[in-house]
Amino acid sequence: MFKNYRLRDYDFKLILYLCAVTVIGILVIGSAQEGYEKRQLVGFIAGLFLMILLSLFDYSVFLKLYWVFYAVTIVLLLLVRFFGNTVNNAKRWVEIAGIQFQPSEAAKILLILFYAQYMMKRREKISSLKNILLMLILLAPPLYLIYKQPDLSTSILIMLVFATLLYVGGLSYRVIFGFLVVAVPIGVIFLTLVLQPDQKIIKDYQQTRILAWLNPEEYSTAEGYQQDNSKMAIGSGQLTGKGLDNQDISSVKNGNFISEPQTDFIFAVVGEELGFVGSMAIVILLLLITLECLMIARKAKDAAGMLIAAGMAALVGFQSFMNIAVATGLMPNTGIPLPFVSYGLTSLLSLYVGMGIVLNIRLQAERKTVSYTELDTL
Repeated sequence: MFKNYRLRDYDFKLILYLCAVTVIGILVIGSAQEGYEKRQLVGFIAGLFLMILLSLFDYSVFLKLYWVFYAVTIVLLLLVRFFGNTVNNAKRWVEIAGIQFQPSEAAKILLILFYAQYMMKRREKISSLKNILLMLILLAPPLYLIYKQPDLSTSILIMLVFATLLYVGGLSYRVIFGFLVVAVPIGVIFLTLVLQPDQKIIKDYQQTRILAWLNPEEYSTAEGYQQDNSKMAIGSGQLTGKGLDNQDISSVKNGNFISEPQTDFIFAVVGEELGFVGSMAIVILLLLITLECLMIARKAKDAAGMLIAAGMAALVGFQSFMNIAVATGLMPNTGIPLPFVSYGLTSLLSLYVGMGIVLNIRLQAERKTVSYTELDTL
């Protein structure tokens, strides 16, 4: 369970990146919504403790419980479905023993762990039609339960991470090409259908968000209002920003032109108060975390470790892109947090748990051994 590790194999760079981006997030959260930074700080300390603890725990032992992880995911999402708390017309939270949390955030990590072990055990036949169909069937229940909360953005994110795991797991290029040939036309048809006035495929507010993104001028005072103000806030920060906790009367944040700025639109606050410099610091740190996870994936001792690290890289990378793309108007408003930066204890703790396992994968990474014969030839 616990092994003797070498200190020099510990990935202190990754810990540094994680701490830096989380601390910036805490500062910005405090400026966006006073009082929330204290809770986020508690989450950071707890997450850091869990990460270090899990980094010393052999992940191979964890993965023996991969079916348990899947079952827990389904149970948690079912609890939301039947007993969840509704906030802003979305039922995404559940309260257990007085603690409210968002199971879909934990589901992201649990599904990565489940599919990492599942794919490793079936790596030789990963490209078989039967195996692909079975994996899709297993993905369908959690995906449906998350989508019905409703949470379309997290559903899309999980599909992107799943696709990454399939690719890293060794899915043949013939299958990938065949999938793209079918998926691209289906995607175009789907987009055409959901834009029809009487469509029943997605919720009305989701359709309106897409329409507001395609026709921002027409919806500038309604559904496009939030994104327009976000872009205005980011642009107004210029190079170095207006400063944290500023009292600028022209501030988009101070004028309450962005609702819940500490969560989905935290990047708008970063842009306004820390400027281009602060925004790029966040982007670079998240990019470095993603790349570091990919580097660890390349050195993993087995396929499961490689898949977990690659899955975490995909999770941080895709989720960061989606959040920033929404804040800058490159995507329709999806309502997804910025990893390690947005307020949300469930998201923060779940990500740190995942990163703790990634650190253990690095500790157990393959080491190249040099034989005496090779030494003689040097």
